[in-house]
Amino acid sequence: MSQKLRRPGGRTLVRPTSAASPAPPSRLPSRRRAASASQSSLRDTNLALVAQHVFASPAPLSRADVAAATGMTRSTASRLVDALVAAHLLAELPPAASSGPGRPAVPLVPARGTVAALGLEVNVSRMAVRAIDLSGAVLAERVVHADLAGSDPTATLSRLADLMEQVLEAPALARARLAGAALALPGLVSEGTLLRAPNLGWSGVAPATRLASRLDPVGGRLLVGNEADFGALVAARTRPGAQAQTHDFIYLSGENGIGAGLVRDGVVIHGSAGFAGEVGHVQVAPDGPECGCGNRGCLERYAGRRVILTGAGLGEDASPDQLVRAWQEGREEARASVSAAAHALAVALSAAINILDIPAVVLGGHLAPLTEVLRPELEPELSRRVLASPWSPPRVLPAPSDETPGATGAAWAVLEGVVANPAEWV
Repeated sequence: MSQKLRRPGGRTLVRPTSAASPAPPSRLPSRRRAASASQSSLRDTNLALVAQHVFASPAPLSRADVAAATGMTRSTASRLVDALVAAHLLAELPPAASSGPGRPAVPLVPARGTVAALGLEVNVSRMAVRAIDLSGAVLAERVVHADLAGSDPTATLSRLADLMEQVLEAPALARARLAGAALALPGLVSEGTLLRAPNLGWSGVAPATRLASRLDPVGGRLLVGNEADFGALVAARTRPGAQAQTHDFIYLSGENGIGAGLVRDGVVIHGSAGFAGEVGHVQVAPDGPECGCGNRGCLERYAGRRVILTGAGLGEDASPDQLVRAWQEGREEARASVSAAAHALAVALSAAINILDIPAVVLGGHLAPLTEVLRPELEPELSRRVLASPWSPPRVLPAPSDETPGATGAAWAVLEGVVANPAEWV
């Protein structure tokens, strides 16, 4: 079953209907209906198993490889792969050279340009929309740099919807089916509502409600989440569905504020209410400067982007690379600002590591380019403060280079839903 979704400009996208869509009544006897339902459920599970193995593999798999990895017979694995290829979820590469008898193996990879998701992001200094396919390739994007602190939510979200419509008109999306859209926001999010984002100055904002008239291309639905959680997903993957080498870490999303995503065994941990990771508002100095959250001495008042740059004697619009150069040149203000940030990070992160037993820290956002200048002070300070450091020394790593990790992770989150349930697309 499928439904047609009208794109801006008059073009049509076709996507599967939800599994909850009403089905025509069956005339089969109830016993045969039950058997059919059981077979269908087993096939759906096996489709997901095959898809997950192909997407997770760092090297292309053949049908024989899939059968061996899943324990299925070759004929069963081949039928399931054929269905995923026909649905344009997987693609076949040219056959590999064979030195033995039989037909050469056909490598399988995630399909390019056939199924895509939209990742949207609103942050203090930018808004972005990215269309990304199952292979992780960016098909189209729009990024606008602007000071959005204190901006009007309705006007800002309307501008974001304009960017979304521009992305949807990109030629690279002409043959793509849309899996959905997700929006990354820098604050506390619960059940689709941004409860509070101190650095944006927003509270009680329900983006899907405000954008209802603009969401037809994505079936009227919008997943809303915390941008640090989406950024953590990017650090935990090499592409949608494929885990990176580091499976357990605390991801710091650096901007004017600092958020965190907690990753355990490759899975982003959201907490019981979805509020985990507000490390930027951990108090590191009781008598420190007042924070936008109403507390004093919060981490982001020492390690936020503007604070580090201005403390180094640079302008608010300076780049982290300029700070690195000033530090390398031995400029006193730059050295002092980096040192203050490293100390504050060590205080907050050591407490988190002692409690959570997560051995690595991944620095993202404006902190990623500063990794090499923060590490000389940050790692020794963490080792001194973390009780288990003699046996599990904390590591400090830079996040993958990405201008808009929130938007990327938002799109990847939607695409991972396709990988987990490919039966809706077959």
